Amino acid sequence: MIKIAKEAARAAGEILRRHYGQLEPGAVRQKAVNDFISYVDEQSEAEIISHIKKTYPDHSFLAEESGMQRQNSKYQWIIDPLDGTTNYIHQIPVFAVSIALKYGDDLILGVIYNPLSDELFWAEKGQGAFLNEQPIRVTDKGDLAQSLIATGFPFKAKHLLPQYLEAFAAIFKDCRGMRRLGAAAIDLAYVAAGRFDGFWEIGLSPWDVAAGAVIVREAGGRVSDFWNQSYFLHNNYIVASNGKIHKDLLKRVQRPFPFFIDVHEKDES
Repeated sequence: MIKIAKEAARAAGEILRRHYGQLEPGAVRQKAVNDFISYVDEQSEAEIISHIKKTYPDHSFLAEESGMQRQNSKYQWIIDPLDGTTNYIHQIPVFAVSIALKYGDDLILGVIYNPLSDELFWAEKGQGAFLNEQPIRVTDKGDLAQSLIATGFPFKAKHLLPQYLEAFAAIFKDCRGMRRLGAAAIDLAYVAAGRFDGFWEIGLSPWDVAAGAVIVREAGGRVSDFWNQSYFLHNNYIVASNGKIHKDLLKRVQRPFPFFIDVHEKDES
C-alpha cells in the first residue's frame, strides 16, 4: 500500500510540476472566501484516485475536490491533491501532494510529496518515518525558547481571529521564531524531519493533516487537538510537536480556546 501511495504521489506531483507557472487565464476558480481551485487540483486528484483504484478498487476515498466515495471497506484513502493552492497560483514553491490511508479509525500510512524539491516524506504505522529513503526524526529540544514553531492563519475561520491572535502572541513571545508557509502538509513534514519543532493551526480539514499526522508520529513526535485529545481530524484544531514541547504549546493555545468553538460558524465580518 505504501508503494502504491508513493507512486500516486509522484504521478500527481508530475502534473503539478508540469503546469507550475503555466496556469491559463480563467483557470482558477473560487470555492469560498480565500479558498481556490484550479484544473490542476482536479487533474492531480483524478490521477491519484485512478492510480490507487487500479490496485484497490473496493477502497473508499475522501478527497478535497471530489468529496466522499464510499465503499464497503474499512480502508479509506484521504487525499489532498494540492495542499498550498494559493502558493501554487502565485508561484511560491511551497506546496505538496498529501495522501493518507485509514483502516477503521486508525491512520496507518502517510505520504507527502513536494514535486519541486523532489522531497517525498512517508511513513507506515510502526515502521518509522522517512524522507526519500533516509530515516527522519523530530528534534529533541525541550525548551520552547529554543524552538522554531510553524502556524497557519485561520483564513476559513476569521471569526476566531481574536482568539488565534491571543494564542499566537503567547507562543511568539516565548519561542525562538514563528513561520507561516501556507501549506499544512509541508509544516507537518518539516516537524517530522526536525526542521520545525512544533506546529499549530485551526480550521484545517482531514486531508490537510492526515498524512502529516502519521509521519510526525512515526518520526517520534506527538499530534493532538488543542485539548490533548486525538480528534484533530474532525474538530479542525491541531498541535504537532517533537513531544517535548507539546505541553507548553497546549498550555498557550488553551488559554484563548478553553473549549471547542465551531470553526465553521458563519463569518459575519
